[in-house]
Amino acid sequence: MKNEVLKSWVDQYSGPLLKRAVYLLSDKEEAQDIVQEVFLSAFSAYDSFEGKSQPLTWLMTILNRKVADFYRKKYKSEPNISLDHFFDETGSWKNNDVLNDWDVSAKESELLNDKDFNTTLEECIEDLPSRWKIPLKMYYLQEKKAPEVSQELNISTTNLWKILQRGRMQLRECLDFNWFAKS
Repeated sequence: MKNEVLKSWVDQYSGPLLKRAVYLLSDKEEAQDIVQEVFLSAFSAYDSFEGKSQPLTWLMTILNRKVADFYRKKYKSEPNISLDHFFDETGSWKNNDVLNDWDVSAKESELLNDKDFNTTLEECIEDLPSRWKIPLKMYYLQEKKAPEVSQELNISTTNLWKILQRGRMQLRECLDFNWFAKS
């Protein structure tokens, strides 16, 4: 019976799980691997499923834990990031423009509704080093609270704020070059 139920879950819930995993990971192949791991974990832990929630809810919980484990492992395995792009050998800013306010003529809501801008923003996010991209996505896109992100990545909250700041600076520079300079 267990095998039959799990087969029906695979047929029924693979689509929603894959869609969520692709959103969280931004990589279809990694997402497919994670979804496969979700079903393997569900098979192993099937006897602990009490039916108090919907199967999809239970599977999504497993997915979220698998994604957190994925990011934790990936985050720790990344090499150190050089800030030479922003600072010179004395520690001074190479370009003070990053400290100035943006001169944006369009309203923020207009930009966020612009398909081309969103594509550029997504490309800029994907170009970030993983050490910056992962916390930035968790904090801003998944809207997780700082303590939760810090705990999942096993970093201090102070370190998280510095990483987010560096990620925002890199995003700003990318958007300046790839969007605002071309507008």
